[in-house]
Amino acid sequence: MAMRKLGRPTAHRRAMLRAMATHLLENGKIKTTVTRAKELRGVVEKIITTGKKDDLGSKRRVFAYVTKESVSKKLFDEIAPRYADRNGGYTRIIRVGPRRGDAAEMAVIELV
Repeated sequence: MAMRKLGRPTAHRRAMLRAMATHLLENGKIKTTVTRAKELRGVVEKIITTGKKDDLGSKRRVFAYVTKESVSKKLFDEIAPRYADRNGGYTRIIRVGPRRGDAAEMAVIELV
């Protein structure tokens, strides 16, 4: 699968995905464009899978990516155990129609 560039320089794109992943794990769902949601899905799935393996290396990998310490703690204490018996597919993307300003296709991405 090719990485989408989302019309941004690499550093900006990475920072945006980190922020979005942190907000999604914090709030359970966020509203964004369909393309961003699809790109975010892969990132969040990998973070949750890493969180399921509750060891020091995993914690360090997650702390290095997620921007809020409280969210990392929530991932290991609440989110990852919830998906212990599930192999992937932790997120759901629901299309919600065009955005009013520029008619960009919007979607809600949420944890299942």
